[in-house]
Amino acid sequence: MQNKINIENTQAKRLQELVGKKTPAKNSNTKFIAITSGKGGVGKSTMSANMAYVLSKQGFKVALFDADIGLANLDVLLNVKTQKNILHVLKGEATLSETVVKVDENLTLIPGESGNEILKYTTEEVLDKFIEDSAELENFDFVIIDTGAGIGDTVQKFVNASDMTIVITTPDPTAITDAYAMVKVISANKEKVLMIFNQVSSEKEANLNFEKIEKVAKSKLRKDFSLELIGHITKDSDIQKSVKGRFLFTKNYPHAKCTSEIEKISERLAEKMERKVLDPNRESGLSGFFKRLIKQF
Repeated sequence: MQNKINIENTQAKRLQELVGKKTPAKNSNTKFIAITSGKGGVGKSTMSANMAYVLSKQGFKVALFDADIGLANLDVLLNVKTQKNILHVLKGEATLSETVVKVDENLTLIPGESGNEILKYTTEEVLDKFIEDSAELENFDFVIIDTGAGIGDTVQKFVNASDMTIVITTPDPTAITDAYAMVKVISANKEKVLMIFNQVSSEKEANLNFEKIEKVAKSKLRKDFSLELIGHITKDSDIQKSVKGRFLFTKNYPHAKCTSEIEKISERLAEKMERKVLDPNRESGLSGFFKRLIKQF
């Protein structure tokens, strides 16, 4: 067991050295948004897919990156077939452009894999090729990252590498408790987290539950950290039908109340991200994101 840990530590150190040697990529305005949750079953992946679709229909070029390790299912939700993913790229079995799937106009799916697998297959040659390939995919306005649920180490790394984090929760007491635990962990490295309440009976219910979480956050977390409710989604049985039927709710029910709520959330998110000033030393696009991700291992 100790030998395995030593090998992984050596691999991680080598990867960090490789990343550090690479020429900084040209700066871009691509915004990386991690969507996560304290527990499963709160609609995180459904929200990720529908928000990505709505943003694409609002005129933004969007990539949806499936990083829900072990439960990757965005291809199912989007009703598209994927043959290869990021792991195949890192193993040298495919180019990045061969793995991406065009879902709709302005919307692209990037099938993901376990963050820990990056350590096993990333060599200097593969990293060079990966960065070279990703240069072709640098013109996204937003990359929506559907992370796993819970406060696991891999999820934290994806969150840390992103520009903004959205935590999805429901009014269920255990979901709220787990959502706060997630917010607490994120607050150690981030100054702000956005929150969405899903499956609520009304806007009032969403606001009341958020106020409870915000109150605890203000009293327990660091003073320069802020938590903001960016919107809510009313409970609707048709959303479950869309999941089972493998279609996007917002696409098939464009005039539904929930679609309108997701559109408002997407508009608010786009406005906030357009105002957000990125670090001028931040490296751009997918290559920059993966560099930030790899440096954490």
